[in-house]
Order: sequence, then structure tokens, then C-alpha cells
Amino acid sequence: MPSRVTEQFRSKVASVFSANQIKTDPEDLATWGTDWTRSFTVDPLAIVFPESIDQIVQLVKKAPEWGVALVPSGGRTGLSGGAVAPNQEIVVSLDRMNKILEFFETDKIVRCQAGLVTQQLQEFASSHGLFYPVDFSSSGSSQIGGNIATNAGGIRVIRYGMTRRWVAGLTVVTGTGEVLQLNHGLIKNATGYDLRHLFVGSEGTLGIVVEAEMRLLPQPVEQQVMVLAVPDLHCILDVLSAFQNALELSAFEFFSELALQKVIAHRDVRRPFGSPSPFYALLEYDATQFETANATFERVAESGWVRDGVVSQSLSEAMTLWELREGISESIAAFTPYKNDISVRIGEIPGFLEDVESIVSQHYPDLEVVWFGHIGDGNLHLNILRPSEVSVEDFYQRCHAISPELFSLIQHRQGSISAEHGVGLLKRDFLNYSRTNEEIQVMQGLKHVFDPHGILNPNKLLAA
Repeated sequence: MPSRVTEQFRSKVASVFSANQIKTDPEDLATWGTDWTRSFTVDPLAIVFPESIDQIVQLVKKAPEWGVALVPSGGRTGLSGGAVAPNQEIVVSLDRMNKILEFFETDKIVRCQAGLVTQQLQEFASSHGLFYPVDFSSSGSSQIGGNIATNAGGIRVIRYGMTRRWVAGLTVVTGTGEVLQLNHGLIKNATGYDLRHLFVGSEGTLGIVVEAEMRLLPQPVEQQVMVLAVPDLHCILDVLSAFQNALELSAFEFFSELALQKVIAHRDVRRPFGSPSPFYALLEYDATQFETANATFERVAESGWVRDGVVSQSLSEAMTLWELREGISESIAAFTPYKNDISVRIGEIPGFLEDVESIVSQHYPDLEVVWFGHIGDGNLHLNILRPSEVSVEDFYQRCHAISPELFSLIQHRQGSISAEHGVGLLKRDFLNYSRTNEEIQVMQGLKHVFDPHGILNPNKLLAA
């Protein structure tokens, strides 16, 4: 990928950034110009690493004059192409704006820069006897700004909700270079529109998140993890209902036998049971509820909804069991999977599963299909794996062509074509399956208000 940065353009960028804040080498462009989708052509003009809000403001104000667009970039762990720079954009990496700025102990609020890695916020909270509950497999590399931009979910949404719930305040730079400081960490603030929530989930199309005030919780009691062998998908819903009626769950995940096979082949982990099962459920709950959990297990086993079960007896055992579920995404990455991140209301899941299974068996009989997800909050991940002899382009074209049939089922049940991964480039052309034309028009109007020059993450989420 040859760099097309002219000396004239380099001098313009140098008016805002020092030499060590600019990268134009082909290898760097390829690294910072993409995310985990790995299926889009990458062609950024340059990567810049701002170290202050003022530098971002200057860049945003000069970008229209320079005739370039900007792609905000966090940990680049997204799965929808939201951080891809395909058309000579400047990638704005928040990697160097990664500090914890202030801790409001009484309020249990941390003010941090957008480039702070999610795991670092979790560790900071733990060091103060507190807890940041949003967690997922990429927490060691994803950044808070990216989490906010995509309203990240993860494994404990059933108890703690999405990222939006924990954003107490935001500082953003809009597409006109204005700096907005939103809500200031207040619990109660009835002074008109809460603009903070417009930027949560906006995928960098309305403004660049530069700072955030994040709420923390007291540390939860020790958690216990149970993994169950389940004969079919429909039994998983019966198991979920039984356990939810008996105790409060922190997580309820599921994954298929094929998903488990991929994890075992990729990592040094063992099968939880001697014999394979079509599906597995992973539950997490307060260890103080272990007697109720064990009694509930006996009931679901007697009902034939589970074949076997294992319970963690220590923190290390709990982590090992979680690895069976958390290792899936990494273990299938080499297959360049076509990811469907879909959701419906929990009550719609049984009928929806039947519909999806019919589409999968009809259109993908020759392909490996890996199921997993956060079924406790209605979120399913359907991953179609690319055969090694098929090119990425041909594979994606085939899957993309079938998506409308799947998305029509979601539309019929008023679900979401993207439960937690965002829309980005991957699902932009299918947005109408989850949003009405009227909603899309309002979203386009908001885009014009906050980014009238169209320089912020163009063609992501909304078509130009």
C-alpha cells in the first residue's frame, strides 16, 4: 500500500502534529486502518496520534479545508468495519489519550480519556474496591471511547446492561470542532435534551469522544460458574427461565459443540464433560446462591433439559470455564467468519430460532456454522466460517446475498440486525431492516447538525 502523502499535505498536518504523532508507512497504515473484520480494502492517507483535545479540535476544523475525512480509531476490535479507513481518510487514533484523569470517590465516578483500555478501567476500579461491570473478550485491547461509540455490551448485560448505563458524562468534539461537555456526571439533570446519549452508539459519525466519566459499582460478591450440557437450543430457553425464576444471574451464555471444538483446537483447554453435547449453557451467579443453583440444576436435569453439569469450586476454575466461551471469537478468527450479531425480544427467541435454523440448513449445508451468544439478553451470534479454498471476496458475497432473508425474519419480529457490534460498513446497507425510513431520515438530520461537512467516519452507519 504505497503512501500518497505529498510534502505539501505533510506540512499541513505538521502544523497540528509533531513528526512522532504521524505515521504514513504502509505497514502502519494497514495496521491502524482496519478493525477485526479483516474483509474490507484498507487505504488510509495517514494515521495521527493526538495527545490533547486541542489537537483534535484543530484537526477537525482544518479537515474540510484539506479535503479529507477523519476515521476515529480506538482499540480497533470492532466487528462491523466501523474503524476501517477505505478511502484516503486520516485515521485519528486515541491511543495516546489513555489516562485516568480524576477519581470522584464519593460519586464512584472515574473521569478518563477515551483511549483508556477497558481492562485498565476494570483494574483501577478493583484497586479501589469497586467494579466496572462491562466486560467482553476484547477488554484487554478495546478502549473506552470505542466502547461508548458502539454502546458495547458483552457477557454480563443480563444483570448490568450495556455501556450506555455507565456513562455519567462525556466530552466530545463535533464535526465543526465544537467541544461539548455533557451531563458532568450528574445523576439527576432535567435540563432538556440529554445529548450524551446521542453520542453513545453513534460510531464516531457525530463527534469524537475524547473524555468520559464512567460510573463504578461496589465489588460484587464472589461469583460461581456453572456449565451445562444441553440437548437442543429450545431446552436452553427452558433452562434460562428456570434459573431466572430461582436466582439472579450475572450471565447466561450459550455455545455450540462446534464452537467448543474450535476453542479446544486453538487453546490449551479441556472438555467440560466426557461426551459431547449439541449445545452448552454457561451461567454465572452469586456464589452465596449455590444451594439454590444446585437445586435448580437437579430440577432441569430431571426435566431432561440438561444432560450434565459442572460447577466451579474456585476462582481459577471459574476462569477456566469462562475460557470455553470467551475463547470462541479468537479461535474462529483465522476462518474469516461472516458474523451475524442479531437480537430479538427474549420471548420471541423460540420461534426465531426455528426460523433461523431453517435458513442455515437451507443456505449453508456445506459450511461450518458456529453458534454462540448472550441468549439471556436475546442476543445470538451466528458465525459462518469461510472454507480455506474460497476467497474472502467470494465468501462474503455469498453470505451478504443471503443476509436479507435472515434480516427479514428479524424485521418481522422487530429485532435488531446488530445487537452489540454496531453497523459500520458491514451492515450499513441493511439498516432499514431495523430502522424505519422515518427514523433513518431523523438520524441523517442529526448527522448534518453535528457534522455538516460530512468529515466524521463517512459512509459508516449511514450511507452518504
